[in-house]
Amino acid sequence: MSYQPPRVLIIPGLHDSGPAHWQTWLQGQYRDARRVTQRDASRPELERWSDRIQRTLEMAGSGEWLAVAHSFGCLALARHLADQPDSPIREALFVAPAEPDKFGIAESLPHHRLPRRSRLIASSNDPWMSGASAARWAHRWGASFSNLGAVGHINAEAGFGPLPLAKSWIEAARARAAAERRPQHAEFREWAFAV
Repeated sequence: MSYQPPRVLIIPGLHDSGPAHWQTWLQGQYRDARRVTQRDASRPELERWSDRIQRTLEMAGSGEWLAVAHSFGCLALARHLADQPDSPIREALFVAPAEPDKFGIAESLPHHRLPRRSRLIASSNDPWMSGASAARWAHRWGASFSNLGAVGHINAEAGFGPLPLAKSWIEAARARAAAERRPQHAEFREWAFAV
């Protein structure tokens, strides 16, 4: 069976991500991308949203995933990764997380390193989470951290249609996945020729 690169899983925040949102643009860049669609995207319920990620993955079939979350979707993704140690999500990108304290769910989120490589991208003037809080959550989760400066909530309203940074992250993550497989193929070839 030929190598299949990890697929892209889009995890929107409250009210989903509309046609002008960078997540919709990003989904359009990858024909095998999937989107987590909440039954009610206007009701932020951490457990239900996390469960929906799991159900979406189960319905999509086998294979690895690169998860790209925004706003409240970031919180649902963090909870999913903490609850599902065998998740097929290989790496996670958190963009402009929402402040858990705004929803009274800080204690329901993991306060430790997540079991997957991750990156958190934030803004210094995001109305949904301060830059300092974003840095704290990134540290707790063991995520690399980038602050893009005063760019708002990193959504369509803040002027983000395309977000090339997210696509670059996916391409780098796919390259890492492919590089990890190369030594296995080389060892197999050496064994095959030795037999």
